[in-house]
Amino acid sequence: MTTPLPEIVFRPIGVIRTPHRQQAGTPIQPTCAEGVRGTVIVLDEYVDALADLAGFERIWLLYHLDRAAPWKARVVPYRDVVERGLFATRAPSRPNPVGLSVVRLLAIAGATLEIEGVDMLDRTPLLDIKPYAPVFDSCPSSRAGWLDGGGAGAVADARFEHPGSRR
Repeated sequence: MTTPLPEIVFRPIGVIRTPHRQQAGTPIQPTCAEGVRGTVIVLDEYVDALADLAGFERIWLLYHLDRAAPWKARVVPYRDVVERGLFATRAPSRPNPVGLSVVRLLAIAGATLEIEGVDMLDRTPLLDIKPYAPVFDSCPSSRAGWLDGGGAGAVADARFEHPGSRR
């Protein structure tokens, strides 16, 4: 591609609070974090945008992976021992470190959302919230590449942690 692309700037709309303080030991996906609760605290200027969200059982959270190590084209993902192309994994170290998790929405009180199934680190900057709609978001018969072969491990280790990123 020869045409330069425009710079993209995101601003957090809130913060995600979880019990996870470091990558090592954090669940690697929301399905591995059943029963693990957290909160989303939305900035005041976005509270009105939460209207009508209470009727959804699950929501998508998009967030900045602010403590991930710099990206590499090939990585050994958490559930494997084989090096894979980054875009065939969900490794957090990415060119644009954006995370995506579907969590259970338990309650909304003002600017605070109570959630379950948290797989992100505490104080993660929140970029967006979208409702999970099974009619659009569920494709249970889809193939999953190398993940179809199984794999072990439901929690992260420190392999993708940015040095000096502990809060």
